Amino acid sequence: MKKTIFTGAGVAIVTPFNEDGSINYGELGRLIDFNIDNGTDAIIICGTTGESATMSDEEHIECIRFAVEKTAGRVPVIAGTGSNDTRYAVELSKEAEKLGADALLLVTPYYNKCSQAGLVQHYKTIAESVSLPIIVYSVASRTGVNITPETCVELAKIPNIVAIKEASGNISQIAMIASMVGDDLDIYSGNDDQIIPIMALGAKGVISVLSNVMPFETHEIAELCLENRYPEAREKMFKVQQLAKDLFCDVNPIPVKHALNVMGYKAGPCRMPLSEMSDAGRQKLEATMKKVGLIK
Repeated sequence: MKKTIFTGAGVAIVTPFNEDGSINYGELGRLIDFNIDNGTDAIIICGTTGESATMSDEEHIECIRFAVEKTAGRVPVIAGTGSNDTRYAVELSKEAEKLGADALLLVTPYYNKCSQAGLVQHYKTIAESVSLPIIVYSVASRTGVNITPETCVELAKIPNIVAIKEASGNISQIAMIASMVGDDLDIYSGNDDQIIPIMALGAKGVISVLSNVMPFETHEIAELCLENRYPEAREKMFKVQQLAKDLFCDVNPIPVKHALNVMGYKAGPCRMPLSEMSDAGRQKLEATMKKVGLIK
C-alpha cells in the first residue's frame, strides 16, 4: 500500500490578483490561513482554480515557494505542475520539489490529446524525474483527454504515482477505477457535488473549489464520510449542494473569485480570457450565498 498524501478536503486555492494583474501575495497568505484555520487538510496551489495556465514561469514558481513557506508544514502543499509539454512539466516538477512541495498534481496533457499509451509515458517520465508523490488529474472537460480505468492500473504500477483526482463526473468510471486499482491508487473527488458518492466508493477525500468559501463545512462533510457517517454527511451536503453547483454557473474560477470578493476578500479579477460574470449570474450566486449565511 502506498502512502496517502492527505485525507479529507484539500482546497484548490484561488490566486488573488491585484487590479494591475499582479499576484496579491498578501491576500494569498490570508486565504491560506483562512483555510487552514477552518480545517482544510491540504493546500493545492497553481491548479485550474489558481489560473496556473496564465502564469509566467516566475509567477508559478514564486506561488509554490510562497505557499510552502506560508503553510509552514501545517498541512501538505500540493503543487500543480502539469503541462501539455512533458519536458516543461518535468522542469516545473523538479522546481516544486526543490521548493519543498509535499506532492504534485499533474493534469493530463491538453490540446495535444495524446493516446492512453502516451499518457502512461508522459506520467512515467515526470515521475522518474522526481521523488515526490504524484496525483494525476483527469478532467476531460478541460483537457479533452480522459484517463481510463485500464490506464489507471498501469499508472498505479509507477511507485510515486499514488493518487488520481477524478473530475470526469462519471460515477460508473470511478467505480470501475476503484474496483481495479484497490489500494494501489488513492482516489480524490474532483467535483464538490460528488463528494459523497465518490467517497462511498472508497475515495480518500476531495480536492475542492467549495473549500475556498466554506472550508470548515467541506472538511466536515469529507470527515464524516471517512468515518462512515453518511447520513450526517448527506444532511450537511444538502445544505451546500446548491452553492457547490452555483460555483460552476460560469467557468471556474470566475464564480468562486466573485464569491470571495463579496465576502470581503481581495481575490480580484480573473485573468483574460476569463471575463466577469453576467449580472444574472452574480445575482443567482449571491442569493445562494445568502441562503447558506456567507453574506447578508
